[in-house]
Amino acid sequence: MVLIPDAIDPVAAPARRVTQVTLGIDARHPAERAIDFAFDAAQVRGVRLHAVHAWELPSCAAGSPFGVPEEDRATWEDHEVQLLADTLRPWRVKHPRAPVLEDVVVLDPANALIHHAEGAELLVVGRGSGGDAGFVQALLREARCPVSIMPEA
Repeated sequence: MVLIPDAIDPVAAPARRVTQVTLGIDARHPAERAIDFAFDAAQVRGVRLHAVHAWELPSCAAGSPFGVPEEDRATWEDHEVQLLADTLRPWRVKHPRAPVLEDVVVLDPANALIHHAEGAELLVVGRGSGGDAGFVQALLREARCPVSIMPEA
């Protein structure tokens, strides 16, 4: 299903250079149909796929009265980067002509995708990527491009 957010006014919107298809991905629970669709969409359009994996610091970090040591945060972030790379590897092989930018950010999924979908022709998410209907509503309220919500198999 592709939804067009209210914020898009095709008559008033100036032409913009499309540079990417943005994929919202939870590397822990990847939505394979969404990943495949996003790679296909980027390859057909001849644009870059921007894969955005949002994550949060572990709960043990939130309880620390002294903040998170930089070494710990770096270790956790390195793990997330590797997790995303491992998740996307089969699709990179399947779609070798689709350039991919892997992006790992410490943000909630909706805000991460809204921010990183600037300049996108399409934003692709799997159903359940953000957790609930509020996630989809936030995307539709704030996104400046069509949003494709892919059902699970």
